[in-house]
Amino acid sequence: MKKALLKVLATSVLTLCAKSAVAADSAPGIMRAGAAQGNITPALGASMYSGFLPYPARHVHDDLWVRCLVLDDGQTRLALVVCDVLDIMWHVSEAARQRIEQQTGLPAGNVLVSATHTHTAHDVVGDRFVVTPELNGVQEALVSRIVDTVRCAINNLEPARIGWGVTTEPRHVFNRRWHMKPGTIAPNPFGGTNDLVKMNPGVLNPNRVKPAGPVDPEIGFFAVQSTAGRPIALFANYALHYVGGNPASDISADYYGFFNERIRQLLGADRHDLRYPRFVSIMSNGASGDINNIDTESPRQKLPHYTQMQTVAEDVAQRVFAAYQTLSWHDRVPLGVSFCKIDLPFRRPTPDQLAWARKTLADLPPGESPKTWSGLYAERLVRMDAMPVSWGFPIQAFRIGDLGIATFPNDTFCEIGLEIKRRSPFKPTLVVSHAHGYFGYLPTVEQHALGGYETWIGSSRLEDDAAPKMIERLLGMLKKLKSE
Repeated sequence: MKKALLKVLATSVLTLCAKSAVAADSAPGIMRAGAAQGNITPALGASMYSGFLPYPARHVHDDLWVRCLVLDDGQTRLALVVCDVLDIMWHVSEAARQRIEQQTGLPAGNVLVSATHTHTAHDVVGDRFVVTPELNGVQEALVSRIVDTVRCAINNLEPARIGWGVTTEPRHVFNRRWHMKPGTIAPNPFGGTNDLVKMNPGVLNPNRVKPAGPVDPEIGFFAVQSTAGRPIALFANYALHYVGGNPASDISADYYGFFNERIRQLLGADRHDLRYPRFVSIMSNGASGDINNIDTESPRQKLPHYTQMQTVAEDVAQRVFAAYQTLSWHDRVPLGVSFCKIDLPFRRPTPDQLAWARKTLADLPPGESPKTWSGLYAERLVRMDAMPVSWGFPIQAFRIGDLGIATFPNDTFCEIGLEIKRRSPFKPTLVVSHAHGYFGYLPTVEQHALGGYETWIGSSRLEDDAAPKMIERLLGMLKKLKSE
């Protein structure tokens, strides 16, 4: 394991972060901000895992990063970390945050650790059906890089001003779940025919009836500048699953990374004074569990690789850049954080489902691992049957002036994000998914009843009524932060 860890670390060089040339000001109420990013690009040949079966990385198109912004108002310090990986497992977040507290004094509950959900990153997920496994070598390397990046961001703290805003980009978000004509949906992996909706039914499929849910075109963001107006960082949030349109074996941060580079250019922050730290842009993933970039109403011409990523990133960045020009800047805003675990049951396979799963696996040729959907889901059901009856699922809320952030450890459905935004006392409120763990899709109760890929046991691991319980707990946390 030590050799594997050294190999990963040797291929992932941390962006060096010099302390800001501006003297630190720790006076209560004075906003300070610091940002940093650390490279986590793996060596070629690293295992990639974006769906069900692993495969080796064959090319690096663009680097993967841990990006961090630290804010401090003289009383509360918080850190927002987003990683260019498919998912962050609970034990990775927990280990990173505990080490950050030990090494910096920043409370573990004040640190957000989330994933962009790019589907073209190396496999840092590991075993997703064990709640608290040991860190493997790749995860240990990621934990170390998260900790180092937060430490560098703290080193970079300087007096700052902050502004927040909202814009929209509706052209690139589509609900991928569709109601279909009766009898046109193929059986699910368990042999059932009770699904009422289908994921990604295909462009211009004549059996489509209507989308099964809404979209959220909103882009919420906030930015920090030095007191002299030099851009320090920008944190954005958009409910788009990912874009794709590149070779599966390429390493790429997807449109999230493209956006971060483009907004840097638009703000002129790529031409920075070398005495100061580099500007850091952070695009986080919103409530996009049922949202993608495929317009099934309009055939898309075959485009060169990465073209669609660039188009999406350009359009989103231009919208944010325009809204950035209208921001009001504040040098004193209250900060607040609330972190808790909500106890919820895991889904359990029924006796009939478990019997089917065991028979399906027993029918495989000796020594052969599952490769079909039925085999893969049979394996998932057996693994889920061994999981705890219930567990504490991490959720977190932040206050940054009049802006709120709520997090979910799931691939969260769009309707959930819209409800949080509608009922939150903070305007705007950003909803960050894939935070502090990955426990499958989080559909609404109503979407569970419709069936489809995202609701299958093995895709969704929490009970059907988990979403409303998490929503109410998060709204309570946000309301408490607002009143403090």
